[in-house]
Amino acid sequence: MTVIILIAASEGLRGHLTRWMVEVNAGVFVGTPSRRIRDRLWDLLATRIGDGQAVLVEPATNEQGWTVRTAGKDRWTPVDFDGLILSARLRR
Repeated sequence: MTVIILIAASEGLRGHLTRWMVEVNAGVFVGTPSRRIRDRLWDLLATRIGDGQAVLVEPATNEQGWTVRTAGKDRWTPVDFDGLILSARLRR
C-alpha cells in the first residue's frame, strides 16, 4: 500500500493523483500503484509541489516494512537510525 500526503498543493495536482489513488481525506491519498507509476507520480509531485509539502510512504524491505520520501519547503526529513526511520526537522 502507498500513502501520499499533500499540504498546500494545487487542485490540479490533487486531481492528477486521483487517477491512480483514492483521496480518503483532504490531501491524503491511498492506493497500490506499481513501482513504475509510484516513481513517476513522485517525480511529478517533487517538481510541481512548489511552496507546499509532499510525503510519500511506500513499502520497503526493511524492519519497519515501509520507507518515506519528502519534497517541498519547510519539511520534515526522514533520517535512518540503524534501520529505524525517524522524522527530523531542522532548527530555525
